[in-house]
Order: sequence, then structure tokens, then C-alpha cells
Amino acid sequence: MARRARDPIAIGLVALTSLVAIAGACAEIGGYVLGWPDALVELVALSFEANVPTWYASALLVLASAALVLCAERAPRDRGAWLALAAIFAFASLDEAIEIHEHLGGLFEGRGVLYFSWVIPGALVVVLLALAFGRFLLRLPVIDRRRFVLAAVIFVSGALGMELPLGWWTERAGDDNLVYGMLDWVEETLELAGTTTFLLALRARLMREHEA
Repeated sequence: MARRARDPIAIGLVALTSLVAIAGACAEIGGYVLGWPDALVELVALSFEANVPTWYASALLVLASAALVLCAERAPRDRGAWLALAAIFAFASLDEAIEIHEHLGGLFEGRGVLYFSWVIPGALVVVLLALAFGRFLLRLPVIDRRRFVLAAVIFVSGALGMELPLGWWTERAGDDNLVYGMLDWVEETLELAGTTTFLLALRARLMREHEA
């Protein structure tokens, strides 16, 4: 059997995500340890907003939304579910750009690991989405289901899971220190990795359907 040629787009996507993550880690260390200029740190550090990593994360989510629309066109039975996911990812892209979820924190007074109290409604949303798309997920081919679940676990581990230690540390030491920066870096890197994994899974599905 001939070996399948490597996918240059997939390789490039993984390389870009890795580059953004590595540059972000270097910026955190450079800013707090090596005294790099603030302007450079704020441009590429993952703990800052409205910069290169924010744009990249938002772009990944938009690409995933577009890929989900393509999947919907090729799956008449579950078209509604695919389009609903596309809408969710489009909203997630908007949220990444303007931080809508941060305003949910004012609904609760959080302390300790729940210092960033938006994780409470955020966790509820995750549970509701899992219930809403459970049957759809079970109807997918095993390979797609495993890849989608893996992507979701990676993303949620960052978006919600890492907010707990980050909140605990922020309450005690604030957000202007290297530990905060690196905890935030882990969170954002997991989100980027999860979105990249999902986008690659969608691309693999579309390529498989095209070759069928």
C-alpha cells in the first residue's frame, strides 16, 4: 500500500500554532526575566489581548466555523447540527476578539479557584452543549468522534480547567508576575491546541469524503 503524502496545510497549521505558543512563552520569560520592551511583550504574549495571538486564535475559530459549514453541505441528515456548531464557533471567534465571556464574571462573587467566577456559567454551558450534541456525536464515524472529543477535552482543559489555578494565584499574587503569565500561557496554548486539533479533524473528514 502506498504511503499517503504528507498534508502541507496540516503541517503548516501545526507549525503556526507551535510558533505562536513558543513566541508567547519567550515573551513572558523575556518580559519578566530579561527585561524585554513592554511593546514587544504585549504584541506576542498570550496573557495579553488584542494582539497577534488573539488574532490567530480568532482566525482559527473562524476557519473551524467555515469548515463546519462545508461539513453541513455534505451531511443532509445532520445539517442542522453541523450548522449549529458553525454558529457556535463563529460566536466563539467573536468572543475571543472582544471577550464577551469576561462580563459573566460579574454575576457571581468568586474566591479562590473560582476567583474568575465566569467559569461557573461557562461549565454549565459546556454541560448543556455536551447533552445537546451527544446523539449527533454518537452518529459520527468512530475516527471523527475520537478526534472531536480529544479536541474538546484539550480546549476545555485550557478554557475552564486552567482558570481554576489561575484564579487561585491571581487572588493571592495579582496578575503582574511571571507565574501568572505562564499559567495564562498554558491556558491559552491548550485553547490553541484544541482548536487546531478540531480544525485538523474537520479537514481530515472533508478530505476523506472528497476521496470517497
